[in-house]
Amino acid sequence: MNILYFLVGCSVLMALIFLGAFFWAYKTGQNDDVHTPGMRILFDDEVTGEKSEEDHFSS
Repeated sequence: MNILYFLVGCSVLMALIFLGAFFWAYKTGQNDDVHTPGMRILFDDEVTGEKSEEDHFSS
């Protein structure tokens, strides 16, 4: 029976730690913009440093 009290105490302590981490993340602005990162994958990255076709055939 003693182990049951220990396990309940550990679970309550872990829940409080996770709750504290959630409030810390919310306070520091970790969840301000959840829409943009999901949309960023839909757009192609700009490729820099490529030669144009005119440069490719002239060399």
